[in-house]
Amino acid sequence: MEATLEAVRRETRGKNENNRTRVKGHIPAVVYGGAGQAEAVSVDPKALLAILHSDSGVNTLISLNIDGGSATKVLVKEFQLHPVQDKLLHADFYRLAMDKVLRVTVPVHITGEAKGIKAQGGIVDFVNREIEVECLPADIPEHVTVDVTELMLHDGIRVRDLKTDGKWRAVSEGDLLIVHVIAPKVEAEPTPVDVAAVPAAPAEPEVIKKGKIEKEEDEKEEKKK
Repeated sequence: MEATLEAVRRETRGKNENNRTRVKGHIPAVVYGGAGQAEAVSVDPKALLAILHSDSGVNTLISLNIDGGSATKVLVKEFQLHPVQDKLLHADFYRLAMDKVLRVTVPVHITGEAKGIKAQGGIVDFVNREIEVECLPADIPEHVTVDVTELMLHDGIRVRDLKTDGKWRAVSEGDLLIVHVIAPKVEAEPTPVDVAAVPAAPAEPEVIKKGKIEKEEDEKEEKKK
């Protein structure tokens, strides 16, 4: 996916300048990388947030127009969010050379229903939801799709099993497990308690209380002594 974002060059930097930029409805940002020098700019946080919330997210190829000049192809390298509110505070953009391969992390999506679910009572365990790939900037995939339809119990798909369209190649470890079908965990039933085996609590000694007549008889016997 590609998007366009307008930017305004900033002549000064610093905490106070950054705060003034935010008050005006923009956020401070920096553009760096490639052959050019680092540049301080400001961008519309709502427009950038819409890009970050898109399907391709941080892998969106952005045409950054600085002061209405020629567009520079960039990727969002880093961004800072407010710790409480869902709003942007700062962003870093990295200039791209469109003819040079780069490495990015892309999400993995699964499709289909594994045969091992109905036939064998298994469940799908989605272990790793992202992988690293290498490709040209224009060929960054929004996601990598993995079909789990043929998976039976204990079958899995690893990075080395992925099919590529030739525009990208996986660079994550080939043995990295992405998804597999496992047996559901069976919770152990509580062991029944054998009542006969449990020693009975010792009986409390019986306390015999003397009635009024018995007490009088005892008192008489004491006087005779």
